[in-house]
Amino acid sequence: MKTKTKLFTGILLVLFSIAFNGQAQNKPNILFLFADDQRADALGCAGNLYIHTPNIDKLAERGVRFSNSYVMGGHHGAICAPSRAMLMSGKSLFNVHDRLAGVQTMPRYFSEYGYVTFGTGKWHNEKSAFEATFQKGKNVFLGGMSDHFNVPARDMGADGKLGEPQSKGYSTDIFAEAAMGFINEYANGDRNKPFFCYVAFTAPHDPRSPRPDYIGMYPDESIPVPGNFKKLHPFAFDELAIRDENLAPWPRTPEIIQASIADYYALISHLDDKVGEIVETLIKKDLFENTIIVYAADNGLAIGSHGLIGKQNLYEHSVKVPVIISGPGIPKEKVNDALVYLYDLFPTLCAASSLPVPKEIDGKNLMPVIKGEKAGVRNSLFTAYRNTVRAVRTDEWKLIRYPQINFTQLYNLKSDPLELNNLASLPEQKPRVDEMMDLLKEWVVESNDTINLNPSNILPMDYDYTKLKQKADIHQPEYILNKYFGEPAKNK
Repeated sequence: MKTKTKLFTGILLVLFSIAFNGQAQNKPNILFLFADDQRADALGCAGNLYIHTPNIDKLAERGVRFSNSYVMGGHHGAICAPSRAMLMSGKSLFNVHDRLAGVQTMPRYFSEYGYVTFGTGKWHNEKSAFEATFQKGKNVFLGGMSDHFNVPARDMGADGKLGEPQSKGYSTDIFAEAAMGFINEYANGDRNKPFFCYVAFTAPHDPRSPRPDYIGMYPDESIPVPGNFKKLHPFAFDELAIRDENLAPWPRTPEIIQASIADYYALISHLDDKVGEIVETLIKKDLFENTIIVYAADNGLAIGSHGLIGKQNLYEHSVKVPVIISGPGIPKEKVNDALVYLYDLFPTLCAASSLPVPKEIDGKNLMPVIKGEKAGVRNSLFTAYRNTVRAVRTDEWKLIRYPQINFTQLYNLKSDPLELNNLASLPEQKPRVDEMMDLLKEWVVESNDTINLNPSNILPMDYDYTKLKQKADIHQPEYILNKYFGEPAKNK
């Protein structure tokens, strides 16, 4: 009897394995391309006439581009870390912060359904979390930023552990090479399992030092300053000399912002060229038609907008990010204005791959929106930065609240997308302000946010910009020191 039971069990296991492998073969591959600090409007397909991004634009033509996609924010200045934690976990900011140790991640979840997982590039969370998330890895950078020419890159060994860091070349190149190497290796194998390939570039994050052959691709004088350029931010709301903000002196000048954007665009165009090479590798290996390709970024950036340089604020330029999805089952040539978060991509890719959507995550499945079955998944959207700023937006209106200085901004995003005309103090807008504040308070509760919206001690809004000191960090190479800091050497 025991022998028959064992035989029956063995047959079931074989049948299950055959069925599972057959099912896995029918599932799409996933190629996730992730940029670092890229504004949503820094793409040709987003209507930017000054930047050259033909390969990413082709992905948008082949799929859906979300024009209102956001990072929820961050609880410290390195927005990259919580952004990537939210993306990987499918959880909102106050339910994950920036810690992924012991958390179910998107690639790991896909591996449980037969996917081969590979990661390369920036990982701004725990080393152990990368090792638990991916089965394979090459040219992995653990950290927030680095000199693009000297990225400390690690490879994952046969034991599933990341080795010691080595400098192998320019960041964008070595991450793309690792991705193409994985795709070629996969293509030369049995292809029995689909793959999940995650490519996290460090471009266009500063240092804004393009590879030499991309320097000057965009002449400084050919780049206009942002429509909401200011020499200084009009009031203090947080640390105005935080690292990102001292990448240009105060007051900001049109010339230095033009130079910054020119180098920023050059970094993106280099990245775009590598995206083209990765996609071409898929095509050559007959994998393109069955691969869902996602292009996104972890957060936006100011680069002169509102007198700011970084992402440590809640204006649209810093919280809005590009999100493009293309591939099998995705409609072509669509632009969707639904309000979405980066962390919606976890359940969306599950649904697109016919995997069950985990119940314990906060993200919303966007496939009904992508297919035109629903207009959206939420009517409003909430963003946060540290304990100093909160914002809420609807389709038309946006309110930004600064509790510590008791100040409010109200913008009509339909008529004022650059957030230039603050309507909060107008008597006729008081009902609107009250309505948006009520909505913000609801989001605070629902998001498990612990901010005190009514502090007893109110801080001053005024500041003296002459007391703000520009200081280069250790990752800025000589090209950047000379151009943006006027320093001939790092020992200054």
